[in-house]
Amino acid sequence: MKTVVIAVLGGLLTLAGICLLVLPGPGFVLVAAGLAVLATRFPWAAKPLDYAKEKAQEGVEEVGRSPLRAAGAVLAALVLVALGVLALIGVDLPFVNAVTAVVLIISGLFLVGTVVFARHEEKVVDAKARRPAGTPGDGGAYRVAGPKAD
Repeated sequence: MKTVVIAVLGGLLTLAGICLLVLPGPGFVLVAAGLAVLATRFPWAAKPLDYAKEKAQEGVEEVGRSPLRAAGAVLAALVLVALGVLALIGVDLPFVNAVTAVVLIISGLFLVGTVVFARHEEKVVDAKARRPAGTPGDGGAYRVAGPKAD
């Protein structure tokens, strides 16, 4: 019975994520979540899950490295949230109902959170790379320093 529940839940999450890859929404997140659920019981799901994680990580890193991409993503997120709010307050938008409006708002907020996370991670990596070489135990970065000038 547990296997059937895991198969149905993981399958539904994965299918919903695939649909949201072309519709507004966090498609890759749901695909990865569905594959993660499936991978708990089915070994074949581990390989596509690793691929999905890798692609998601590459996307986050790309947004973190490029301020222009980050700005574009935040602009897109604001448009999603604005469309969702407009639909909820009663503006008649084509193909948008209350459920779609909530999904648009959640997607926009999720996208903003992802951009903030990516930019923060890029700053952390950059700060670590710029730290001067230290010695073991001094609490600083420990990298091999160049030869000392005597």
